[in-house]
Amino acid sequence: MKILTIVGARPQFIKAAVVSHVLRKKHQEVLVHTGQHFDYNMSQQFFEELNIPAPDYNLGIRGGSHGEMTGKMLMEIEKVLVKEAPDWVLLYGDTNSTLAGALAAAKLHMPICHVEAGTRTHCRTNPEEINRICTDHVSSLLLGCTASAMEEMKREGLETRGVLVGDPMYDAFLEYSGKKEITDIELQLLSGGTAAVPEKYCYLTCHREENTNRDEDLREIFKAMEQLDFPVIYPVHPRNHVRALRLQAEMQLNNVLLVQPVGYLESACMVKNAQLVVTDSGGLQREAFFAGKKCVTLLDFVVWPETMVGNRNVLAKPKAEEILEKIAIPQEISKNYSPFGDGHAAEKIVNALEKINEKGIDK
Repeated sequence: MKILTIVGARPQFIKAAVVSHVLRKKHQEVLVHTGQHFDYNMSQQFFEELNIPAPDYNLGIRGGSHGEMTGKMLMEIEKVLVKEAPDWVLLYGDTNSTLAGALAAAKLHMPICHVEAGTRTHCRTNPEEINRICTDHVSSLLLGCTASAMEEMKREGLETRGVLVGDPMYDAFLEYSGKKEITDIELQLLSGGTAAVPEKYCYLTCHREENTNRDEDLREIFKAMEQLDFPVIYPVHPRNHVRALRLQAEMQLNNVLLVQPVGYLESACMVKNAQLVVTDSGGLQREAFFAGKKCVTLLDFVVWPETMVGNRNVLAKPKAEEILEKIAIPQEISKNYSPFGDGHAAEKIVNALEKINEKGIDK
């Protein structure tokens, strides 16, 4: 089989790493990087650390509105698809790169496999929700990470295209989270200089527009972090550097370390060793779950209901008082509860592709 894989953002690089390593043992893969995440710490470092093959195409598309970015990607991906004529187009997650790949392939009548299909927040104001729904409905093969994803497919009449394979993010966490030692990590401060990782710390990631586009929301998050009993490590997304540094100075933050984005190996290691995780990332809340860490998610909708069991993960609005209240909720951990599969999702993804390709599919 000839598989054309489209990626553009760091969560997709992680998933593609474990799947590509299995896929390329028997099949041809053409890797397309849209360029959605382009900073070295957000892109190239992931390819190097995870030993992902260099992209066959790097479209270099970044910035602009959702419509502008998606439209440019659609135009360029279409050219690649016509040239390569793959047997399958493989897509991950819910980014603009995912939607653009889905639309381009569907209009060319090429079969699409969507990994992480069926995930729903039931929040239509969330741009990623629109991307998920549209991608699922034009895909030929829907690979779900969890039982709840399969139930969502059933509600939308998509169950005949769905296969439960588990979560490739879990595969990646099992494989890579022990590759780095916490004592070997050197943090690059946004203000200049370096710092060692404190013995005890909270790991904060916050990048979504709804949490970072206004001073009021980010100020409330920082206000909560300042009241914790241990330092907070915050790798700041490039587009939020200016605001974060300005608020750090205005609020005279002492407990929050603003640092440059970190690679996946460093991030997985820091999740594994943290006292607490606070995030608005769909991927990081799962990694906190995999590591058995208490997680507070700065969103007002549930992305992964499986993580909410036993208060392993709780939602909070960007309000200091609510964040601190949610942090204080006792957490229960059951080592027997494993809703994200057995760590072999990559093999199951490739097997599902092979099985349906042998059976044949209408293009």
